[in-house]
Amino acid sequence: MTQRVLEARVVKGMRELLVDGSFASRHRSHEKAFTRQRSLTFARVMLLVIQKTLRSVQLHLHDFFAALSESGPLRAVTASAWTQARAKLRHTAFIELSQRAIVEPFYASAEGPVLWRGHRLLALDGSVLRLPQQPELFAHFGGQQEIVNQKGPCGAELPLARLSVLYDCLNRLVLDAQVAQYTQSEHALSRLHLRAAAAKGGVVLADRGYASYLLLAEFAARGMDFVVRCKQQFSAEVAALFERNEDGVSLTVTLSARSRRKEAKAAGLPLEMKVRFVSVRLPTGELEVLVTSLLDEQAYPSEEFLELYHLRWGVETFFGLLKDRLSLENFSGLTVEAVLQDIHSTILLTNLESVLTREAAKRLPQPEMTQERRRHRKKINRAVSFHALKGRVLELLLGSKPVEEVLEELTTLFLSTPVSVRPERAQPRKPTVYARLVHYLKHRKKHVF
Repeated sequence: MTQRVLEARVVKGMRELLVDGSFASRHRSHEKAFTRQRSLTFARVMLLVIQKTLRSVQLHLHDFFAALSESGPLRAVTASAWTQARAKLRHTAFIELSQRAIVEPFYASAEGPVLWRGHRLLALDGSVLRLPQQPELFAHFGGQQEIVNQKGPCGAELPLARLSVLYDCLNRLVLDAQVAQYTQSEHALSRLHLRAAAAKGGVVLADRGYASYLLLAEFAARGMDFVVRCKQQFSAEVAALFERNEDGVSLTVTLSARSRRKEAKAAGLPLEMKVRFVSVRLPTGELEVLVTSLLDEQAYPSEEFLELYHLRWGVETFFGLLKDRLSLENFSGLTVEAVLQDIHSTILLTNLESVLTREAAKRLPQPEMTQERRRHRKKINRAVSFHALKGRVLELLLGSKPVEEVLEELTTLFLSTPVSVRPERAQPRKPTVYARLVHYLKHRKKHVF
């Protein structure tokens, strides 16, 4: 299977599901929803959510129905009709569409996943989402009880939600996403990801907030490998490595449940497990210690762990993509269901973009490296790719034009304005000046759609 065949298979699978009556029946709010012939069909409502825009709802509807018409202009529906139509849709439709049409075909493809030493690199991480100030959202997700500014309490509540993802760092795919209450711990959410992780296999990469015996033992019990950054207080061996302050040290030890024996027994987890600690030196000069189940020094040399753990940064930039480039926190609705629709449809869009830009990335001409001049490699401009994909999503998923033809046109757009890759470029973090932040958000920030 070539990559172009994989892309076509993904798009055709999405087209089939969108017009499948059984798929619609599984993801409607009640049994009578989407049963009559209306302008806002199940498939059109889903694409309108995927094509989320920062413009007014009515302008979006006008452009959507203008693009939908092939024989002549169609009368756009009202914003009120759109609000009522999306209330009939459940957010689970975007989850199933992403899994069945994108993730599963991708991993079933012989040419699909990029691997590290035969393993998928799956990062666990979470982030907090700021929601619209609505009592319904605060009651469902929780948040900050009282907002305080420079003049004191404002007498208002700030709804917040916690988003946790299991992310394939090398292939830029979200395998599983969990949206929960603000007070829900990342450990509890990570356990919900384990089924998806075990089904795909691989090495789990996680930050020090996930370094606990119970969670590592759960990984081990499921036959999953892990590389997790440790706090200095994690164990006596880790504290000794920090005190030693030497990078490249590899130490294999047997961890015991100790004070967590009761919880480990109740969960059916092993009371002891063998792990390896590896110390690495960051470019800033700081020492970090990683705990891993990859015990074989010959197969997994210590000097590779710094670069391996650095690949986890992909999930951090993914959250930046969601919040900044795709403006996720500028929600298109004020209800719990509308918020969940926006979150999961945006994740579906990122998965689709990751698959559809792979062929363009292969075709991208790279400059020749010479001794006289060191040229930077090129990569796809993701601001352009997302804008092109959102603009053509209706033609791609509901249009009558052949899939291969639309994919080729999109690939041409993806290749139009590449950007340079500047390795090891880093700027020191500056303290946030909120006046500058507001100026950036109002006057300088570039939106995708």
